[in-house]
Amino acid sequence: MTIIRPDISARAAAAPRSGIGEIVTYARGRENLMPLWIGEGDLPTPDFITRAASDALLAGETFYTWTQGIPALREAIVRYYARHYGRELSVDNIYVTGSGMQSIVLAIQTVASSGDEIIYLSPAWPNVVNAMTVAEAKPVTVELGFTDGRWVLDAERLEAAVNSKTRALFINSPSNPTGWTATLDDLKAVLELARKHGLWIIADEIYGLYHFNGGRAPSFMDVMEPDDRIIFANSFSKNWCMTGWRVGWMVAPAETGQTLTNLIQYSTSGVAQFMQQGAIAALDHGDDFIRTNIERARTSRDILCDALIATNRVETRKPDGALYAFLKIDGVADSRAEAFRIVDETGVGMAPGTAFGPGGAAFMRACYLRDPGQIEDAAQRLSDYIRRR
Repeated sequence: MTIIRPDISARAAAAPRSGIGEIVTYARGRENLMPLWIGEGDLPTPDFITRAASDALLAGETFYTWTQGIPALREAIVRYYARHYGRELSVDNIYVTGSGMQSIVLAIQTVASSGDEIIYLSPAWPNVVNAMTVAEAKPVTVELGFTDGRWVLDAERLEAAVNSKTRALFINSPSNPTGWTATLDDLKAVLELARKHGLWIIADEIYGLYHFNGGRAPSFMDVMEPDDRIIFANSFSKNWCMTGWRVGWMVAPAETGQTLTNLIQYSTSGVAQFMQQGAIAALDHGDDFIRTNIERARTSRDILCDALIATNRVETRKPDGALYAFLKIDGVADSRAEAFRIVDETGVGMAPGTAFGPGGAAFMRACYLRDPGQIEDAAQRLSDYIRRR
């Protein structure tokens, strides 16, 4: 039983427990466990990244540093966008953060005040929605459509949710958890809507390179003009297997620079310099590693989805992007209860769709960024369970 003190902030006390963390806590540490519940692969950070950080640590790069990120890292991020997105940015657009999650939190704090509304697409990663609530902004849901195993955006439904209190649109593409990936036409429609109503866009493009239809995913970088009000959130976690490092970045209009610097100052005061040196190595020398990791993810995606679809009792398709199969098992209405049952009977840990808000309750999320042999084992366990269920 959870006990909440009556003398703490009501806003803090109201922050809900993670529906993903609940199942992780329940089953973590079991023998023969296959953990597919969080967005994390099984590979450690590559040596060329850890060596750069270790060398900087041993060289004494342990002092306070630039709040918005060391110049060399911000310049490396500029090179990254030029290389992958063909976009020429300035270091004045770049802010280093203590994780992609902090980038999202700071973006929310920048564009919304208490009582303002932010529209997001659901099902959605719960941390995003709860970060809005903790910031005293009101999350407004617009559900993605689900037809024949595919998720689609209805731009008219999105516009219908806009009112005088709306301040921003939160767009995550490729999507966690659904794998939905916005087309260029989708992005143009969202951008035109934002321009029409004077709204900010918070673009979570953390999975932008994890796109399985050739090249990276379409980006707001492809359709925006320099004066568009867009804040991009990104992270080192997925591309370079740096989840535990908690390093991310933001791309934002230069005019927001002092505001973002202040918000970083009053939360973490910046990221350790030796960790930023590792991040530079990731950006400048990690493209081959990213390509290998993406192909590994594609292989594991195909193994998992093919096996589950072959049961004829799972509704899903191979997602276009991100790292997750979001699947609907016949006869399952309460995915939370099912997640506990599956981990007890198969040893495979999946995140319940109930954790991802409206539209997700009947689904389960499985992260396939693991060794294909492990995914084949997990797919067999799940297929056997589904067939006998």
